[in-house]
Amino acid sequence: MKISLLQVNTVVGDLAGNADRIAAGVGEAARCRPDLIVTPELSLPGCPPRDLLLDKGFIGRSLTVLEDLAADLSGAPPVLVGFAAPNPAGTGRPLFNAAALLRDGAVGETFHKA
Repeated sequence: MKISLLQVNTVVGDLAGNADRIAAGVGEAARCRPDLIVTPELSLPGCPPRDLLLDKGFIGRSLTVLEDLAADLSGAPPVLVGFAAPNPAGTGRPLFNAAALLRDGAVGETFHKA
């Protein structure tokens, strides 16, 4: 299995800009024909997002940007993107440090950091 690891200089809170940076990195990495491309932890919101994670609007926008990014990368190899995922359970912490697998133009499986 060939895996490409992206080094992306993200900007905290710049969802659209970070998505563009990720897409550019994926385009470059795709030339090596990897089976999987992996972005850094919390690459979509930028790290460390701190108090932005308390803003439900920011979290909602990040999910929309994640879906748009998946659509934009529909022709790319699968991409694992770090983001903050809401906890639907209602117990415990409100968010998970997570990674989503973008494949075939859609957001697929989501993996939570333990």
